[in-house]
Amino acid sequence: MKKKDLILASGILLLAGLLALGLYLRKPENGNLLKITVDGEVYGTYALSKNQTIPIETSHGTNQLVIKNGKAHMEEADCPDGYCKKQGSIQKVNETIVCLPHKLVAEVESDSTLPDSEEDAPDVIVK
Repeated sequence: MKKKDLILASGILLLAGLLALGLYLRKPENGNLLKITVDGEVYGTYALSKNQTIPIETSHGTNQLVIKNGKAHMEEADCPDGYCKKQGSIQKVNETIVCLPHKLVAEVESDSTLPDSEEDAPDVIVK
């Protein structure tokens, strides 16, 4: 290897290290809402501050999502792989639990992302 190759490799490693450090130090905020969508349609929105068990029954299958101590996790699912139960608890904004066989997505949001009034709400939402 030549001197220029070493300088280039060192620069790339330094840049990668700085990017990793920036991502590590960034602390996402805790959310306070859990939005559940099934097949792209909103199934329901639930407060993470209230301990509750949410049964989700659709034509694709049945799931049971539990909200406890500000965190949500998938307790039961009758899907073949059960991967959604292994995804753990979510509480930070934009964290998700996905059950592909049931076309279900549970995502943590913050109510600060919701419009404060009708003036702030969009006129039209295009899919």
